[in-house]
Amino acid sequence: MARLPRLAIAGQAHLALMLGHGAQPVFADDDDRQAFLAALRDAARQHGVAVHAYALQANQVLLLLTPTTAGALGALMQGLGRRYGAAFNRRHGRRGSLWAGRFRTAVVQPGPHLLEALLHVDLQGAAGGTPAVPWCSLGHHLGERRDPLITDCSAWWALGNTPFEREAAYRRCLDDGLAPGRAAALADAAHKGWAVGDAAFLSALALQADRPVQPRPRGRPPRTA
Repeated sequence: MARLPRLAIAGQAHLALMLGHGAQPVFADDDDRQAFLAALRDAARQHGVAVHAYALQANQVLLLLTPTTAGALGALMQGLGRRYGAAFNRRHGRRGSLWAGRFRTAVVQPGPHLLEALLHVDLQGAAGGTPAVPWCSLGHHLGERRDPLITDCSAWWALGNTPFEREAAYRRCLDDGLAPGRAAALADAAHKGWAVGDAAFLSALALQADRPVQPRPRGRPPRTA
């Protein structure tokens, strides 16, 4: 089956995933993580992409991004992967690709689905660590530090009228966690390049795209009279 072209929509949030080749680590230490965030900051500024959340894990990176143009997302991710991959190889005396092929991404509908994606990234970033560690965006969203890399998304602003209200509401969302199966559904959508949203959003998105935005139903279509 032919590989689908990547779905990238200007002005829409995208949950993006970068995987280490063969599940190998992509960060050896904090200097590597600092280098990655510096490269992300420069690429986001250069290509006009807002960074809403990030999580640097041992063998993968999760990002929540909104590009100003359809081509900006690919330009950022490809440039970021090449720049950081080359720097990592030089620093650690290795050769070959650091990343497992092309990056993965899912378009995310504004509103509750975007809030879920924001929570998903921060929860993944906090797993096994603390919000004070600057390798995920959770500390920023809880008001524990100000991260200049982050542009707060519409779902964050909708949580309250003041920073205190938004931070308190976000903490409650974190305590509640995602509904069963939602983290897996978001991860699966990013891996496979599907969109995340309600039926009306998906239908409208399908009119803009030159490819399916959701998997087709299994089995034969029902007979018509």
